[in-house]
Amino acid sequence: MSKNFYLSIFFGFFFNVILGQNPIEWITSTEKINDSTYNLTTTAKIENNWRLYSQYNEEGGAILTEFIFSDSLIIKNYSKVIEPEPITKFDPVFNLDQSYFVNQVAFNQRIVLSNNDVDFVNQTVYYQVCDDRVCIFQEQELMFNLSGVSNLNKTVFDYNSVKSELVINFNNKELISSGQDISSSYISNNYLNLFILGFLGGVLALLTPCVFPMIPLTVSFFSSKGSSGKFLSVMYGLFIIFIYLSLSLPFYFIENINPQIFNQISTSPILNFLFFLVFILFALSLFGLFEITLPSSWTNKIDNASNISTGMISTFFMALTLCLVSFSCTGPILGSLLVGSITSQSGALDLTFGMLGFGVSLALPFTFLAISPNSLKVLPKSGIWLSRVKVILGFIELALAFKFLSNADLILELGLLKREVFIIIWILISLSCLIYLINSLRFKRSLILYLLIAFFSYSTINLSLGVKEKSSYKLALLSGLLPPTFYTVYENNNGCPLGLNCFKDFEKGLLESRYTNKPMLIDFTGWACANCRRVEENTWSKNDIYNMINDEFILISLYVDDRSKLLNNKNINLTDKNGNVKILENEGEKWSAFQTLNFNINSQPYYVLVSPSLDILNSPIQYTDTQTYRDWLKEGLDNFKDNN
Repeated sequence: MSKNFYLSIFFGFFFNVILGQNPIEWITSTEKINDSTYNLTTTAKIENNWRLYSQYNEEGGAILTEFIFSDSLIIKNYSKVIEPEPITKFDPVFNLDQSYFVNQVAFNQRIVLSNNDVDFVNQTVYYQVCDDRVCIFQEQELMFNLSGVSNLNKTVFDYNSVKSELVINFNNKELISSGQDISSSYISNNYLNLFILGFLGGVLALLTPCVFPMIPLTVSFFSSKGSSGKFLSVMYGLFIIFIYLSLSLPFYFIENINPQIFNQISTSPILNFLFFLVFILFALSLFGLFEITLPSSWTNKIDNASNISTGMISTFFMALTLCLVSFSCTGPILGSLLVGSITSQSGALDLTFGMLGFGVSLALPFTFLAISPNSLKVLPKSGIWLSRVKVILGFIELALAFKFLSNADLILELGLLKREVFIIIWILISLSCLIYLINSLRFKRSLILYLLIAFFSYSTINLSLGVKEKSSYKLALLSGLLPPTFYTVYENNNGCPLGLNCFKDFEKGLLESRYTNKPMLIDFTGWACANCRRVEENTWSKNDIYNMINDEFILISLYVDDRSKLLNNKNINLTDKNGNVKILENEGEKWSAFQTLNFNINSQPYYVLVSPSLDILNSPIQYTDTQTYRDWLKEGLDNFKDNN
């Protein structure tokens, strides 16, 4: 295979999996020939500059387009899929002639049904689509409505028009909309925390050998510019902030294309496993096994532009050169911010605050020292300590990698990384970093080195205490990062948070609520939901809140990323007003649709208090602080008692 082919695989993964881009829209239609015979037409609308490959190509080229029926038992006979004459030309991705289609193509197939009572026929199309840089491997579920109504792409599915057994006639629905922003003040604090985390990431980037040595050089350059130097240094800092902020802009457009993309990413076991591999690569890079760098041609062109241009334009290209040259050290840190943000609920906005903090912390030293160059004397000289910072960052990246592997394990319920196993892995990583730091004492001793040794010693001991069964040491600071307390190697009675009694099915919980005359606490949660774990381990664990939930409410925990097949493998078909059909195949899809259909929201955690007679007792609430949650529970309980 050519070099272009492997590059196309990498970029295809980025565009398709990370960005959720699909350059083809599939539309189906049917034509009835007689009671059992139909013509099926599948139309592919292809975006400009993309190619959809034919069903027939030589080996060594593109993956062939293939149509497979999901349920062949209802089909008595079917013909080959007929396609029009394709374009056959040299393909730069595969370095050989390939047959493909552009703009729009229609595929036709005739089927004979074995059962005339069938309303829908399901089919899956497997295909590859490329432009000159990117190849995307994809599969798309197609549904043919035998009444002749088109089935459009799933991205236009209208939940508001669905009629289904999942739609519950809750009373006081006006409280739902008023509860959307109930945690806005706490969310604002969360954005401040994200800014601070991004700022700390920028500080760590400053202490790497790619960035730190550039500070005195840049400061000297602006100092030599006389009176204009201070103004240009301020603009230099602002340009750095702007460049890093701009990295978050594309994700706002992604949210507009598919508002559930970030939730889908965070609950995908495949993507979480891929993120695990990416973080392992980051760690190995920081350990010095190889460098993650951008093409040198990019850096050279930008650097030349900064030399040729003058004034503001030159200053901008200088800032861009810094960002590109330092990428081998800042890349893993930026990658951590990127992955952490797109796997959270707020997605792009989280990334903006993180990038803002990162850019500000990176820009401040350059700007401040250029304005006051005498302050350069307080900076330590470059040395081996810069390389040690990279190695320490490598250990941190390695620990974070296992967080994403744990997400995949939790979602699939494999039981490979139970809480204690996960903690032991982190203990070994922390201990390895501690040994590395102690070994560094042979070369040079400093106060910072001793402080780092003390920190990792505390971390190792702290984690060790959390391995014990039913340990009172809760590792509260790590809640959301560690697997939940009930995901344990020790014998566990019910698999519910904190050992509470809970139901994982709404109907069963409703029956229990009516039998005991207790209100329901509906908990929309997820195995990979970090904020859900924080609420459970930091808020629900408080004695009064724990007792209130355990004694006064029926807890119903609905996991939106549960991959368990529906009972008896009976799929649920949702149909909207346009005739589009969404097939729910597992428990997580069912509860995610249940939340969207009834509460018009698809983020977790999300809590609703409901009476046995289906009265919503107060405004639903999301991730918030302990006191607000306590007051919310009491308010709902008081409303129930007043109306009971």
